[in-house]
Amino acid sequence: MNQNEFVQLIHPFKDKVFRLAKRLLVSTEEAEDATQEVLVKLWNKNGGLSDYNNLEAFAMTMTKNYCLDQLKSKRAGNLKIVHTNFTDREAGLQQKIEDRDSLNWVGKIIDQLPVQQRIIIQMRDIEQYEFEEMAKILNMNETAIRVALSRGRKTIRELMSKTHSYGIQ
Repeated sequence: MNQNEFVQLIHPFKDKVFRLAKRLLVSTEEAEDATQEVLVKLWNKNGGLSDYNNLEAFAMTMTKNYCLDQLKSKRAGNLKIVHTNFTDREAGLQQKIEDRDSLNWVGKIIDQLPVQQRIIIQMRDIEQYEFEEMAKILNMNETAIRVALSRGRKTIRELMSKTHSYGIQ
């Protein structure tokens, strides 16, 4: 395979390779290096590229693996993983406390709602009932349920906003 054939073969996806490398490595320079490394590895396979059914998928896999190797290596100590698959998904203690506090406030606000809105919010937002099921159970039409739900959510939103903006009620 000559250089022109190679360029035509990789041209449709070379920018995707760079963008994936940039997403993983953050640094433009490191992403450019990674792209170059992947393309060199593809070039070194030379005639073997026709063996791959989906060359783009193969190149993207190579890019991902190369970038992850770079992130793991000691020489990439100043880089960080930014891809969501590799971030710590566990909320910190402060976030857990804030979330629990917010849930407590929402519970208190729901308890202050009119009974009908309280029931509808419980059934729809907590128990995940469909509107049709709720209409049968509550002997109401779906439009009335939607209106009550909207009003209840609006009240919760407004009171939560006041709580977070102005402190304790």
